[in-house]
Amino acid sequence: MTKPAIGFIGLGLMGGAMVGRLQDKRYDVTVLGNRDRTYVDQAVGRGATEAENAKSVAEASEIVMLCMGTSEQVESRMLGEDGVIAGLKPGTVVIDFGTSLPGSTQMLAEKVAAAGGQYLDGPLGRTPSHAKDGKLNIMGAGDRAAFDSITPVLNDLGENVFHLGASGAGHTIKLINNFFAMTTANAMSEAFAMADVAGVDREQLYNVMSAGPLASGMMDFVKAYGVDGNAQMLAFAVKNAAKDVGYYTQMAKDAGVDSIMSKCALAALNGAVEEGRGDTLVAEQIDYFSAKFGK
Repeated sequence: MTKPAIGFIGLGLMGGAMVGRLQDKRYDVTVLGNRDRTYVDQAVGRGATEAENAKSVAEASEIVMLCMGTSEQVESRMLGEDGVIAGLKPGTVVIDFGTSLPGSTQMLAEKVAAAGGQYLDGPLGRTPSHAKDGKLNIMGAGDRAAFDSITPVLNDLGENVFHLGASGAGHTIKLINNFFAMTTANAMSEAFAMADVAGVDREQLYNVMSAGPLASGMMDFVKAYGVDGNAQMLAFAVKNAAKDVGYYTQMAKDAGVDSIMSKCALAALNGAVEEGRGDTLVAEQIDYFSAKFGK
């Protein structure tokens, strides 16, 4: 059976790994990258076509995939005379794999539908190393028939592929997930920093906490740095965490409520960014709290 032509916009760490996986599975791919050409050049070297703009990507593709950092960046590639929507063919499916604001997703879904296509949200769980092996978690949402039509492709990219409901549901669930994750990570980071202040051993603190109901994968990620010195177990930058929790608070405001629990995590993450720690990894928030505590 002929594989659909894929257009892929946004070849950073995750997007580059996903394109590599698609090429491993013998899809024809048209790519559009950003300032860092590392993964664009790798894809082209393996036979991908590099497009001039997002409109050209859409013109060459049956499925258009985006993996970008912010809703603003997604909208910049989707809208305008050189955007994806301007080049859409009838029946094209567009899917946003980034972590975007649900309201933006719903707006774009309406515009894509008016142009004869379908727009899905499909934010991701797991890491670029999982992407290389087709082991991502994909939180899909939007038109069910469109989702079903591209499920074979999604199954080549993900181990766990979900359809979660109407347009925006995937991004909503991803933001709630990341709010909880980053709140937990910052709480554990402060716990280790407080252990130093109080003069107790970090590893003993971890051993007690992890023996009870507090035990979690996120606790283990932070412990990997706080006790073992390995920050790479949670390879997620503080600036990206701040963006996601900020989006969560905006989503809450758009729904007419004021988030309570996100305030502390967002203050810590934004505080770290303001101090020049934005490119550090989330587990390294221990150092941010330690500095605040004078340790």
